[in-house]
This record gives sequence, structure tokens and C-alpha cells, in this order.
Amino acid sequence: MAKNLSNKKTNKANNRPNCLKVTKKAQKVNLQPVKIINNKGKVEKVRLSAREIRALEKNGSISLNNVA
Repeated sequence: MAKNLSNKKTNKANNRPNCLKVTKKAQKVNLQPVKIINNKGKVEKVRLSAREIRALEKNGSISLNNVA
């Protein structure tokens, strides 16, 4: 099972149809399973949000293409 490293929670928003009746809905976080290499050199499965994956790839912290 992959570890959940993200601290993000679900967001509460309003659902507004054409009749303008307001009901609450939950916007869930886009968590993706990713394999990364930890400090000991072992491949580890973690769950990160899509935004965090994009930021880590941009900074060069992780490379998803090299991990099998």
C-alpha cells in the first residue's frame, strides 16, 4: 500500500444549479500513486497530489521516467 505524503484535505464548495438552490459538495484531492527512490536507494510507493508531483518534477527533485 502506498503512503499518503500529502497533507491536503477535501475542500467544501457550493453546488449551484440553474435554480440557484445551494447545496454543499466535497472537492476531493487528486492523489496519484508514484514510485520514488528514498534516501537508502530503495523504491517506495507514495501518494502525492498532482500539483506536488508537477512541482517536484519542475525542481528536479524526482524523475518519474527513471523509476521502474
